[in-house]
Amino acid sequence: MRRKLCFGFAGMVALLFATSAFAAEKSTALQLIELAKTNSAALKDAIANTFDSKELKDGTAWSGHGPDFFFAIEAAAKPALVIDGAAGPQMQSISGSQLWHASAHIEPVGKLHSFSYLVNGAKFGGRLDLPAFGPLSYQQAGVPTGTLSEKIVHTGKIYDGMKSDYWIYVPAQYDPKTPAALMVFQDGEWYLDRNGNNPALNVIDNLIAQKKIPVMIAVFVNPGDIENSPDTPTYHQVKKYSDEWQRTLKDSMRSTLYDTVSDRYARFLHLEVLAEVEAKYNIRKDAYSRAITGLSSGGICAFNAAWQMPDQFSRVISWIGSFTSIQWKEDPAVADGGQDYPEKVLHEAHRNVRVWLQDGSEDLELEKYGSWALANIRLANALKIKGYDFHFSFGKGTHNSGHGAVEFPEQMVWLWRDYDPTKTAQTYEIDAVEKAKPQFRVSITNREAQ
Repeated sequence: MRRKLCFGFAGMVALLFATSAFAAEKSTALQLIELAKTNSAALKDAIANTFDSKELKDGTAWSGHGPDFFFAIEAAAKPALVIDGAAGPQMQSISGSQLWHASAHIEPVGKLHSFSYLVNGAKFGGRLDLPAFGPLSYQQAGVPTGTLSEKIVHTGKIYDGMKSDYWIYVPAQYDPKTPAALMVFQDGEWYLDRNGNNPALNVIDNLIAQKKIPVMIAVFVNPGDIENSPDTPTYHQVKKYSDEWQRTLKDSMRSTLYDTVSDRYARFLHLEVLAEVEAKYNIRKDAYSRAITGLSSGGICAFNAAWQMPDQFSRVISWIGSFTSIQWKEDPAVADGGQDYPEKVLHEAHRNVRVWLQDGSEDLELEKYGSWALANIRLANALKIKGYDFHFSFGKGTHNSGHGAVEFPEQMVWLWRDYDPTKTAQTYEIDAVEKAKPQFRVSITNREAQ
């Protein structure tokens, strides 16, 4: 739960506390912290309206704003809060209930943290994905904001009959006389909430204003829907996969788009969606000025698009990328699966791409598809061996966007570093610091010592 205040905090708190309607609204982290600080009688209702009962019972309820966090739990005995493996602030009880709460200041920002509880001496609840967002993830005073389009619906040709929603974000600094850079986001709608857990629009605004990234048009593309085109070859392909793997038709369409190792999705972006965007805006055509990103299946999708069409995309960010066997052998015409990408990097022709990979040690391990964490480690080592310009951020998180999102400002600065708008190409080379480091090795951390 991540929310922020876009108003004077003290004045708004006074206004809210003066009305009984406040108890019926969800509270931000800063509001909850202020209620706790003043021992307000409204805190109990604010907690109940902000968190669902399962979160409170499971010990997973939290809300944060920058380094300031509020934690709440329902427990019969006093719980002890543990943050990043160390004792946190003392939990305080709410009279007449089994609710406990604590406020904490957690540093550093721009990093992922963790929390849990000790209840009757036993570990309980918590999360490994606690993002402490830094200032660049919030709207800043004086920074101009761009314009997000209404939802645009595209009917596919390469995926015959598929309906896809997308949005176009145009920064305030865009000048139609000057071609802008481009960045494409898979699962695009997940990034559009400025007050949510993937605040990409804030990051883009702030970094453009600081001139740390170029002026860019951002395109946020949702996975398509084939349900209303039942007589097309794409429908029959996706329906077959859906029936065999017991996945919904919409989820199966997303997997077919994102997890398939071919140039089909890259062509769809290039020839259909981006062609529509380019008809409206002056966008640079060189791959040097084009980036692509996504998370989970959207992460491998971003890498795959650049791998298949390095003349269109040369900069990639992948969060918790699904470099696994999800679409392996589902299409007889496609020989490779996502799990083959380390070998493809090692043995196929070098692509001129720059790549940031992010994953965590507690990512998925599934019988059907394999290991996300090990797949990302293997890919990172393959990129290193072949001298790619890459960065691998590996933490302790789960299959969750928290780690990737909290680092997004850092990722964007790294991805677009040394960008020169007077150029149309650059040969990417492995950074000297990365080159001097050893390859990634693994250690087993979740078993008892032998």
